Order: sequence, then C-alpha cells, then structure tokens
Amino acid sequence: MVFGLRRRRLRVPPRRHPVLPLVDPHEGPRYSVVIPAFNEQAYLGACLASLAAQDYPDPFEVIVVDNNSTDDTAAIAAAAGVTVVVEPERGVCQARQRGTEAARGEIIVSTDADTTFPPGWLSGIDAAFARHPGAVAVAGPCHFVNAPRWGTLYSTLLFGMVSLVKRVTGRVVYVSATNIAFRRSVWTGYDTRLTQGGDELDLLRRLQAAGEVVFDVSNATCTSSRRLDEGLLYNVAVTVFYYYLLGYALNRTFRRPVLGTAPPFRRTGDSGRRTVVRLLAGSWPMTRAARPRSSSSENASTGSRTSPPGSPATATSSATTATGVSSPAA
Repeated sequence: MVFGLRRRRLRVPPRRHPVLPLVDPHEGPRYSVVIPAFNEQAYLGACLASLAAQDYPDPFEVIVVDNNSTDDTAAIAAAAGVTVVVEPERGVCQARQRGTEAARGEIIVSTDADTTFPPGWLSGIDAAFARHPGAVAVAGPCHFVNAPRWGTLYSTLLFGMVSLVKRVTGRVVYVSATNIAFRRSVWTGYDTRLTQGGDELDLLRRLQAAGEVVFDVSNATCTSSRRLDEGLLYNVAVTVFYYYLLGYALNRTFRRPVLGTAPPFRRTGDSGRRTVVRLLAGSWPMTRAARPRSSSSENASTGSRTSPPGSPATATSSATTATGVSSPAA
C-alpha cells in the first residue's frame, strides 16, 4: 500500500481491448501529471480524456488525488486506468503534496480536475524544457471555458501582463496551478499550512529561488468557469482579495491557517461516470502504440501508454490498472 492505495473490484463492464504493458516500475516516466480532485465526477472524465489524447509520444504517469470525495471521483479515475491515491485532509496543498510524493516522474505537471488540454499541451511543455535545459519549471496560461465576457478579459489581461513582465524583467509574477511543470529535483514541498495561493504563489517563490521559470504564453489549458457564475463582484472581493490574497498573506505570516479555504463550487451529475462506462464497454479502442519521438525533443523514459485515438470523450493511462484504487473517504 502506497499513500493509501488499495485494491478494489470495480463494478464496470470488462474491457474488450487489450491494454499495453505498463511502464517499467524500475524506470519511471519523464512526466507525472498530478490532479487533486474533490467531488469532481462531473469534470474528471473530460480531463482524463484530453490527457489520453495528448500527442506526446512517450508514456507518462497520471495521478488523481482523491481529496476525501463523497461522489464517484475515485471510481471514474480508476476506471480510466490512472493511479489513484487518497488524501483524507481537505485542502489543495495537502492534495498536491500527496500526489507529488507518490509521483515517479522526473518532472511534475500540476493541473486541476476541471481542466482540459489541447493535444499538443504536454509536447509543448517538453519542447519548452528542451529550449531551456537549465530551467527548473515551465508555466503557461489558462483560459476559462464558457466564461462571461469579463472572465475572458480577465484571464487575457492577467496572463498577458505575466508574459510582458517576464520579457521585461526576466521574472514570472504569477502562475496558475492548472498549468505548471517543475523538476522534482528542486521541489521542496508544498506548505500545507496555506490554502489558496499556496499551490501557486508560494510554489512559484520557491521555484524561482532555485532557478529559471519559463512562461510559455502560447501553451494554454482550458479550465471550468464555474466559480465565475457567482458574478464579478463576488470573484473580485471574495475569491481574489479575501480568500486568495488576504488568506495567503495572513496564513504565511502567522504560519497557520488563519483564513480557511474558499467554499468549493460543484455541480451534480454523472457525465464523468457515463464516459468511463462507455469506454469500458468497448465504444472506442483502448490502446495506442507509442509514436516515434521527434529529434527536437528531450529523451524520456521507456514504456507504453494507453489512449483512445481521436476521441476526446475517453481517457486512459498506463500508470496503473483500473483495479488499483483507494476507496473514497466518507
């Protein structure tokens, strides 16, 4: 048992297609994608599907951290074939800490369960590390999906400003936890006394102390705009200034959680479970051989990765079998 990882039989239809051999356990993958998840059954299926559709040619690990969910989050992740670990203490820093500790990759890729990725996203990260071999991290922007106009303008201005400041000063002033990859060798851990901001501002502060952080404005992720449904005033006053900026400042100053985590916004629905059930019922092919690696990319660990070709509605990974899952905590 590793970090709460246990085996459980899932009541899902059997696979109709063979699964390629798993990554050699003695040779870890180059990339480990860590996804914290609390009651994310409505979004997780699409997130994992877009990871399975990546054009990155080599195997990579996907870890979903069940942060004490009460829905089918863990079962959806396990049915997709990814590694599932449990972090019973609620909190995004706690979940990212647990997932990063469990990861085997040389480079950790941080993202979120309500986020999807264009097919070239991971290859873009790999290319950025190849262009900047001395960099300790590569970050990029995120764009809201189906956002109100002010939300679209907000993300465009924010990350445009980050890119401009980087070009002028050489420093990155902000990163999104939905889109940052860093070398495990320089990672000193997440400060689990922090809430919002701890997995972004504090991580960025530590990484820039270790070396160069690259910001690639062209390699964006697409994230849910569910919190924006509360309106502009709520997001500016409550989300940004109260929970994020004030919470980060107070919690870091007093070295304890003075302000707690912002309330989660979740919608009910079983779209994620339906996606995985259709997948396991054989609606799409289950495997894909590794693609030839271009000479411009850096070398990666050997292995294989399962992925349904051409379908954004399914997801698999060769990180582990679909039966390796820890039970969701109540």
